[in-house]
Amino acid sequence: MTSFVNYLLESGISLSLFALVYFLFLRRETYFNVNRWFLLVSISFSTILPLLHIPFYAPQATMLQEVTVTPYVNLLSSVTIYSATLSHGAEQFVMNYSLLGYVYLSGVVFLALKLFFQIYQIIRLIAQNRVVQEEKISLVFLEREISPFSFLNYIFVSTNLKNTKGWEKMLEHERQHIRQGHTFDVLALEIIAVFQWFNPFFWIFRRALRENHEFLADHAVISHGTAPSWYKQILINQYVGEQVVLANNFNYSLVKTRIQMISKIKSGKIANIKVLIGFVLAASLVAVFACEQKQSTKTEKAPAGKTATIEFQGHPLQITGDSAVIENLKRLISNEGVGAPTPPLAESNQDGNIYTVVEQMPVFPGGEKALPEYLLKSVTYPQQAKEKGIQGKVYVTFVIAKDGSVTNVKIVRGTDPALDAEAFRVVNSMPKWTPGKQGGKEVAVQLTLPINFRLQ
Repeated sequence: MTSFVNYLLESGISLSLFALVYFLFLRRETYFNVNRWFLLVSISFSTILPLLHIPFYAPQATMLQEVTVTPYVNLLSSVTIYSATLSHGAEQFVMNYSLLGYVYLSGVVFLALKLFFQIYQIIRLIAQNRVVQEEKISLVFLEREISPFSFLNYIFVSTNLKNTKGWEKMLEHERQHIRQGHTFDVLALEIIAVFQWFNPFFWIFRRALRENHEFLADHAVISHGTAPSWYKQILINQYVGEQVVLANNFNYSLVKTRIQMISKIKSGKIANIKVLIGFVLAASLVAVFACEQKQSTKTEKAPAGKTATIEFQGHPLQITGDSAVIENLKRLISNEGVGAPTPPLAESNQDGNIYTVVEQMPVFPGGEKALPEYLLKSVTYPQQAKEKGIQGKVYVTFVIAKDGSVTNVKIVRGTDPALDAEAFRVVNSMPKWTPGKQGGKEVAVQLTLPINFRLQ
């Protein structure tokens, strides 16, 4: 789910920016084929961009030496904290508000059903009406007044079309849609619309491509010897009957724009330079979203033969590593050098025990899913660690006392003083849990939480 949210965000941002470039710089130019390919490439690029992961070398992230500590008591699910980025922040906003997820899925379902219904309408028209083959194009004659429209290699026309002034040019217009493959463009956009419906810029993008199709078909008809003034008159007179939105057809809302483009003086060749703006934008988006640091983070195993066993909360912990690592971990367990005051000892039951397994384990306020959400909101990736390129996993052990309070917080496996201190701070600040129970009585229970710090 998290990756999918990130995909939607990056794809949506890319579509929005390309739509702005087209709307501001290219829409009124008469190089219609260039514009069409700009729109199609923009759609394809925005669809593929979030899937790209291009490595480049940067200062190596430092992964400090791994040590083995056994056993971990009541190990909870690991939570990954990423260094702050725009997409990650927006992603967490979406993930933290499940209602938005339901709204998004509702839109997806609605538009998917609408698309299937429109395709069904077209299939039904073909099945229920007379079809006449004309070379590689099929004419479907409908028993009602309707403006001609095309879908794949079908042209849908009214049986009374021959009584309409300029009907030959209307048919030629639809033939040009078919010859230029505009239906495939339309279908691609309709599928993307199912997933990008929330993006207002996408609808501008969708309308722009439909406009471009009409400009291309109009230009082709006029290029075959039709007088522009006569063709304009046809456009004004021919908006009647029902419309099938999925197909290419005469749309009254576009007529005025189409007439303006027919009258427009052909753009100079210098206008093509504006397409370079799109290439610059694409390169920028790749740099922001697709490139990732190639970090040769080599995790070294500690030399064999150097082990130590220390006592922690009544449990023997075996540590493997070099002398410096062992001494550092001993200090961390005793809360030395963590950068926070020593927490009070955990409360225990009447037998003086801190349990690891009980009949009813402690529960974080809000349930199991609430703990990762709390950590994602509360943990701040230390700036010092980001600047040094440090990442790693910190294991924090703590005790849920009989009253539900979090006590006896300690680092049992650290990574870096800054990361350790942040993990300690957040765990030590957790709200009261629902305490564990043994034999119907509240008891103190020890847990271990891994917090994984990752550079984005």
